[in-house]
Amino acid sequence: MNVTDAVNARKSTRAFLPTPVADDTIAQLLTTAARAPSGGNVQPWRVYVVNGAAMQRFREFLVGRQIEAPAYDIYPKGLTEPYRSSRFKVGEDMYATIGIGRDDKAGRLNQFARNMDFFGAPAAIFCFVERQMGPPQWSDLGMFLQTFMLLAEEAGLNTCPQEAWAVYEQAVTEFVGAPPEQRIFCGVAIGHADPDAPINSLTTEREPLEVFATFIA
Repeated sequence: MNVTDAVNARKSTRAFLPTPVADDTIAQLLTTAARAPSGGNVQPWRVYVVNGAAMQRFREFLVGRQIEAPAYDIYPKGLTEPYRSSRFKVGEDMYATIGIGRDDKAGRLNQFARNMDFFGAPAAIFCFVERQMGPPQWSDLGMFLQTFMLLAEEAGLNTCPQEAWAVYEQAVTEFVGAPPEQRIFCGVAIGHADPDAPINSLTTEREPLEVFATFIA
């Protein structure tokens, strides 16, 4: 698979098969992903892998845990157009694939809760960053995670990056043993997509080039 094919194939998978993923496979993906760009070669990512028996223990650990105040604003307060509409539309499109209407609050909450099960994925990583780091290092995290997800695609795996874990920072920190100077950024579900799950049929739209790019004459 070339890079273009991996970029076009990658999408957020929200229903996984129980097929196991080997620790060695994840280790190799992480090792190669660490070649991602990093300003000053700071390499701010700190990764915790939850797989196999650890995943089962984590799921049991979460039972009864309450949602926390978000560790950071997942979206800006007062999000303006066209970004607000883009966010709204992708939610509507996703819920439409599984027959959850706009007024079905319980259905939407149940679907959100599936984040905390990694959508059934057998493996996952949590990405943390030290609290001293600023926006440039968070940009580095994004490049590291994108590289990891494209490599996973090449390896025949599917992923879902999940900032929703920002509402369980304390719980995740306790389980993985992250030190207090680290803060959570996201989780990433890893596994094999369920090809029969309707929610996996969603391919999100992208703005055309002329909307986001300006060629200076």
